[in-house]
Amino acid sequence: MSKETFKLFARNHKELATAVLQGKATWQQLYELYEIYGENHSIWNDYFNKSNITDNIVTGTNTIKDFVDSIKNLDMDSVQQGINNIQKTIGLLQDIGITKTSNETRPIYKRFEE
Repeated sequence: MSKETFKLFARNHKELATAVLQGKATWQQLYELYEIYGENHSIWNDYFNKSNITDNIVTGTNTIKDFVDSIKNLDMDSVQQGINNIQKTIGLLQDIGITKTSNETRPIYKRFEE
């Protein structure tokens, strides 16, 4: 079996991409399983199970456990960095007068008289 047939297999089974995104498997692991067992082995039932979390997401039947699990997977450092970037942007906009509430306009430059 070639990489091209595995790619076709993966395109036909979107559940595999979901498993990779959720960290349940890597593409390399899935490819090795494909090479060893082929397309029609029962090992794929774990990925194609209809009670899968991804099916719950599609049908809108998420549970609180699913929500908590997704929160656990967040990288809090990147979230904090994003918040800091937003705060810096707002501060910059306030400094240049974009969000100024008064009708007073700020001059671009000042003339200094001698």
